[in-house]
Amino acid sequence: MSNPISGFSKLSKAQKIEWLTTNYFKENTQAIKVLQKYWNPDIELQKLHDDFIENTVSNYYLPLGIAPNFLVNNDLYAIPMVIEESSVVAAASNAAKFWLDKGGFTTQVISTIKNGQVHLNFYGDTADMTAFFGVIKPKLIASISQVEKNMKKRGGGLLDIQLIDSTDSLDGFYQLHCTFETLDAMGANYINTCLETFAKTIEKEAKTFKAFIVSQTFPEVVMSILSNYTPECVVRASVSCHVDLLAQKDMEGQIFAQKLVRAIAIAKATPRRAVTHNKGIMNGIDAVILATGNDFRAVEAAVHAYASKDGQYSSLTHARLENDIFTMWIEVPLALGTVGGLTSLHPLVGFSFDLLQQPNAKKLMQLVAVAGLAQNFAALRSLVTTGIQKGHMKMHLMNILNGIQATDTEKASAINHFKANHISHSDVISFIEKLRA
Repeated sequence: MSNPISGFSKLSKAQKIEWLTTNYFKENTQAIKVLQKYWNPDIELQKLHDDFIENTVSNYYLPLGIAPNFLVNNDLYAIPMVIEESSVVAAASNAAKFWLDKGGFTTQVISTIKNGQVHLNFYGDTADMTAFFGVIKPKLIASISQVEKNMKKRGGGLLDIQLIDSTDSLDGFYQLHCTFETLDAMGANYINTCLETFAKTIEKEAKTFKAFIVSQTFPEVVMSILSNYTPECVVRASVSCHVDLLAQKDMEGQIFAQKLVRAIAIAKATPRRAVTHNKGIMNGIDAVILATGNDFRAVEAAVHAYASKDGQYSSLTHARLENDIFTMWIEVPLALGTVGGLTSLHPLVGFSFDLLQQPNAKKLMQLVAVAGLAQNFAALRSLVTTGIQKGHMKMHLMNILNGIQATDTEKASAINHFKANHISHSDVISFIEKLRA
């Protein structure tokens, strides 16, 4: 066990690696080789990557794949996806191709409002707090005039401030609930700066508010922070066609549509199924968010909270069958940005935005939602027909072969063999062992 280290962040990259490998690896030469293997030979590009985060020792690569043939609002897109899981890109591509001649995907941005809160403790008279807020609201708005100057020039900015009495849920708890329009920026830094400015204004003005002085009870700022739960920043994506166009091999379109509707109803009825159902949706959503340099953790948190908004964790997708017309749709909160952060720094993020024809934030919301809907349709299509494993294991075959260090000749033989045979990890190992014998 290594001893604690002081000043690790101040060490050079070489010194960090030396300390790590000396203290945690028996074969430190091999560990160093692994780290160095993933360094970019372009020194300037590597320096850029080193500066993204703290204490960098190497790069961690994930594949960038392309899912083509997405017809979205009558425009054709090839969507970039960054993910490590087999079959995700293939599933999205298959869904895009399936809907290509059936009208494609239709999308609509429902709203783009983002929010944040100043969280307060106040144990005095609610009427005093309400009166105080009425007095200082104009001062709060004025206090951020310089902060939001550029945002207002672009058409965004603060939308409203509300005082929320949350003492029913937590003793003495009040919130300053603030809503914003941040346009093509995700807006985290802007929102947090506004909120912290509000907090300073509250603390300053409270000292001279007569009711607080008389009662000797003052509001206390606990923290000021944006919320990643953005149920007012929502996008909808849908597909729709006549059931006759849904016919599958050995299954009529009407029956297939009924099965899809039922599968989604099951995901609505039970959280155990809904979690896996929505995880598949996030395979598509997260992959595009990563490819475009956005924050997939924030989106994940918001989406799963949104899936629970009616009191039980439920499906993010919906479906209906009416008058022989099948419709499937998704509504998700997506607070995304196309300027700032990695969107202007990472070269592959730049590539992704060029590929998507430089979308603004609203267009990116729509494309990300489409990827999630496509992923869900593809998964449900497999589940109600051949089963999920047939397609997944076919795509996973190469991972298994690489895992057992199969040669190119062995890989070619295995790929040919498993075109017509069941694929499992043990089946692949058995087949390779027989070849080698």
